[in-house]
Amino acid sequence: MSMFGGGFGGLNVGGRPSMGAAGRKGNGLPFSGIPDDLREGVAKLESREPDHGDPGVAFDPVRDDGARISLSRLLVGRPGLLLAASLAILVETLLLQAGPLLVQIGIDHGIADRNLRVLIVATVCFVAAVLLTGLATAVRMRKSGLLAAAATRDLRIRIFAHLQRMSLDYYTREKAGVTMTRMTSDVESLQSLLQDGFAQFLIQAMTMVVVTGVLFHYNAGLALITLALVVPPLTIASLWFRHAADHGYNRQRDAIAAMFADLAESLNGVRVVTAHNRQDRNVVAHREVVGSYRDANDWTGRINALYGPGTSVIGLIAMAVLLLIGGRMVLRGALTIGELTAFVLYINALFQPVQQLVQLYTQYQQGKAAIGKIRGLLAVVPAVSERPGAVTLPPVRGKVVFDDVTFGYLPDRPVLERVSLHISPGETVACVGPTGAGKSTLAKLVTRFYDPSSGVVAIDGYDLRDMTLESLRRQIGVVPQEPFLFAGTLRDNIAFARPAASDEEVWAAVDAVGLRELVERSPEGLETPLHERGQSVSSGERQLLALARAFLAEPRVVVLDEATSSLDLRSELRVEAALDRLLEGRTAILVAHRLSTAMRADRIIVVDEHRIVESGTHAELVAAGGSYAQMFATWAAHS
Repeated sequence: MSMFGGGFGGLNVGGRPSMGAAGRKGNGLPFSGIPDDLREGVAKLESREPDHGDPGVAFDPVRDDGARISLSRLLVGRPGLLLAASLAILVETLLLQAGPLLVQIGIDHGIADRNLRVLIVATVCFVAAVLLTGLATAVRMRKSGLLAAAATRDLRIRIFAHLQRMSLDYYTREKAGVTMTRMTSDVESLQSLLQDGFAQFLIQAMTMVVVTGVLFHYNAGLALITLALVVPPLTIASLWFRHAADHGYNRQRDAIAAMFADLAESLNGVRVVTAHNRQDRNVVAHREVVGSYRDANDWTGRINALYGPGTSVIGLIAMAVLLLIGGRMVLRGALTIGELTAFVLYINALFQPVQQLVQLYTQYQQGKAAIGKIRGLLAVVPAVSERPGAVTLPPVRGKVVFDDVTFGYLPDRPVLERVSLHISPGETVACVGPTGAGKSTLAKLVTRFYDPSSGVVAIDGYDLRDMTLESLRRQIGVVPQEPFLFAGTLRDNIAFARPAASDEEVWAAVDAVGLRELVERSPEGLETPLHERGQSVSSGERQLLALARAFLAEPRVVVLDEATSSLDLRSELRVEAALDRLLEGRTAILVAHRLSTAMRADRIIVVDEHRIVESGTHAELVAAGGSYAQMFATWAAHS
């Protein structure tokens, strides 16, 4: 199926094809079609797409062990690649240290002894060592790159699966940009560390061990002087840097998360920003957020500027002292010129790892901060989860019961207090009342987006908390006030809950909600691509597509949250006609702001002051002269 561009052109409430960009009257955007050359290019790309295999990450709605994730776990997950990369690192390290030894042999046994053959052999061996080092480096980079890509791929899938598991309260309190940072910037920091950081760390650590051993082999006294000059100041500097870097890089991760959050919010609300001329103020606000990120970078930059050059100064001073001491030893005949040259080269080779380790420690701190943030995300336990031993909800008739239910989004601020409600199978109940009274909360409890603080919500006598989430939501259809359409085709969105549905079943859903004429007029029928979030279709068309999606899911209980509140009269009439088909024979809970929708229900309940204050048919409630009668009188006067 095509997933590119395009629009739902020609689909407007009046049923007429939309006009060009300059003069169209419909709400949809014109569809210009997908060029043939683009289609051919996509087909070629798909033909060359490799098989990525099974990621080995099974979705479990109950739990995840991701909170125990660590750098070592990411590395040992693929022992074959880890072993190959380790062997390449070992060979690369040993070959790198062959150079000074060959230089010493060439000087002492070639130049000093005037032996051309030894000099040529030493030179050839030096060139061979360089070439083999390059080959080992290539193998190491290839294997470590594959290891990092595989590990971060699994990590991204694990994070995504965990986000799918999260309850709605998590997304209510957490900014989208912060969550995106966990999936993007933090994982990229880890990938960089896994791909090159650990390999370089092993190379440099092994280099220091090998070089130290060689130095003691050449001259133990000189080696001890080297360690005495280098180790104490480097240890003090490194301890300071570690403490400062821990603080700096955690601050940096928080700052970049805040920056992404502000960016995501501004982009998602771009229409509101434009409508209220907030561009200038948003730029100022974003400048402050970016400034915090800059300050965090400045902090890490300052400590790196102190630590890096400081270690260089220590190394150069040590080299100067050793050159003086070693030179005197050569004059006394205790050391050859070749050995002194090799010693100095090895000293330089000893300080190169120190400089590399400075950079690697910086990279490690970034990765450590990133994995700490990811571990924190994966440690979040969903507020709504399955109880141990949860059972599959069998096919239900649709009897919904609220038994003494109390709930609040905040512990000390209840939205519903001791609510009891019985809905018979096949009955349609409309919830009306003032804003914030708790109407939508009733709907969210039925779908188990939230669990009650006390009391029981049950379907056919089954406590929802004892049922598996998958089996519960398979029998409940939800149509929100603002239906969300995904990037893809019309068919993808209609068959969202049942991707394997046949074309006949999809068309049956289309006919049930009155979309056939609109779909047939679209450029590619059911395969017509939709713009992002369905922006190429009108509000009424989006709502009809959401109803078709719910119809195809074949739920026993339907929850509609103000499904017609944002529609014009013409669209509302079409959606209400589609609702009649969807609700036929099903239990339904309608959250209604418009009384014209509520009047179509079998029963109306009035929610106010955190409880149900009235219940009955439209005629009964009007005759009772209570809250509903006042609402109806006001509505009738304005109508």
